[in-house]
Amino acid sequence: MKYLEDIGMKARKAATVLNTLKQEEKNQGLRKAANALLTHETKILEANEADIILGKESGMSESLIDRLTLDHERVEGMAKGLLEVVALQDPIGEVMSMTNRPNGLTIGQKRVPIGVIGIIYESRPNVTADAFGLCFKTGNAVILRGGSDALHSNIAIVTIIREALEEAGLPPDAVQLIEDTDREVAREFMRLNKYIDLLIPRGGAGLIQTVVENSTVPVIETGTGNCHVYVDEYADFNMALDIIDNAKTQRLSVCNTCESLVVHSKVADNFIPLVYDRLTQKQIVFRADERARAICNDMEPATEEDYGKEYLDRLISLKVVDSIEEAIEHINFYNTKHSEAIITSKYENAMKFLNEIDAAAVYVNASTRFTDGSEFGFGAEIGISTQKLHARGPMGLLALTSTKYIIFGEGQIR
Repeated sequence: MKYLEDIGMKARKAATVLNTLKQEEKNQGLRKAANALLTHETKILEANEADIILGKESGMSESLIDRLTLDHERVEGMAKGLLEVVALQDPIGEVMSMTNRPNGLTIGQKRVPIGVIGIIYESRPNVTADAFGLCFKTGNAVILRGGSDALHSNIAIVTIIREALEEAGLPPDAVQLIEDTDREVAREFMRLNKYIDLLIPRGGAGLIQTVVENSTVPVIETGTGNCHVYVDEYADFNMALDIIDNAKTQRLSVCNTCESLVVHSKVADNFIPLVYDRLTQKQIVFRADERARAICNDMEPATEEDYGKEYLDRLISLKVVDSIEEAIEHINFYNTKHSEAIITSKYENAMKFLNEIDAAAVYVNASTRFTDGSEFGFGAEIGISTQKLHARGPMGLLALTSTKYIIFGEGQIR
C-alpha cells in the first residue's frame, strides 16, 4: 500500500536523523512542542469537541466519552508531560558495561534507539502527545494510528507538534499520523515490518488481540486491566474502604481501575455491607457470588465472565474466599497481569501476596490507580506492558531502547 510505504520511508529517514541528535537538541524540540500545544489549545479543544459530538451521536458510553474528552487541564497535562520528559536523563548512548577479554578485545554494551515505533490506540488523544514525547526523547520515529473516534483531535495535536519541530529545525516526520481509519489500512500497518521495528497496541482487549494475531512486526502488549483488591482477614477497614473507593471510582475508564474485589470470609459479614454502602452511593453495581449475596441480597449474581471482566463502567465483581491462598489462586486465574492489591496489616501475608501474585504491579495497602508512568517517576508513559519480555509495567524511556555491543580491538583476528 503506497500510502503506508510513504509513511514508513519518511519515518525511517527521520529515525536516522534522530539517532544523531544530542540530548539538548531533543529537549529543545520537546519544549517547542509543549509550548505549541498550550499556544494552540483552542484549536485542539475545537477539534476535540467535534469528536465528542460524533461520539455522543453514535451512542458512545460514558467511560469512553471520558477517555476521549480534552479540556484545559488535560491539554496542560499533555504539555506538562512533555516537559517532564525533558527533565529526565536521556538513556541513549549510555554504556551499560565494558569488559576486557583475554584476547585483548574490549567489549561493551551501549543503549540505542529501537528505530521506528508504531502505536495503535483507541479514544484517548492525550496518548498522541505522550507517545511522541517518549519516542522523540529516545531517538525513535513514531507512526501513530489512533481510533476514528478521536481523529479530529489527533490530527490537530500531530499537526501542531510537527509544525513546532519544523520551526526548531528538527525532522517533522519524527511523528506521523495515519489519518485513514479504514480497518484494512490498520491491518496493513501491522504488517509493515520493512519499516517498523516495534508495534505497541494500546486499548481494549479486542484491539490488542487483533494486533497480536495479525502483526508481523514484534509486539509489546499493553494490557487490559482486570485489577483486583483483596481485603485480607487482617485488613484495616477504613483503609480498605478508602483504597477501594479510590481504585474504583476516581476514574472508571482507565486500565488501572479496580474491577474486582476479593474478601476474606472471616471479615465478610462486617466488611461487605460497608463497602456496598460506600460504592453504591456512587452508583457502583455489584455482581457477587452466593456467599456475598447472602450478606447483601441486593447484589446481582456474578457469572464466570464477570470475574475476568474489565468493565470500564459502574460495575464491580465480588468474591468471598476462605484463605489468602484461595485469594491468590482466584486472582492469578482471572487477572490480566496488570495491577493487584492486598489490604492487610500482617507482614507475612503481604510478602506472600507480593511473591505469588503474577502481575506487572503488586501493591500492599495502596490503590491500583498508581500504576502510571508519571506516578512511577517515568514522566509520560507509552503504555503499561502486561507481558514479560523486554518491558513490563509502565513503559517509560528505557522500555523504548535497545542495545548494541561495541567492540574495540588492536588488530585481533580469530
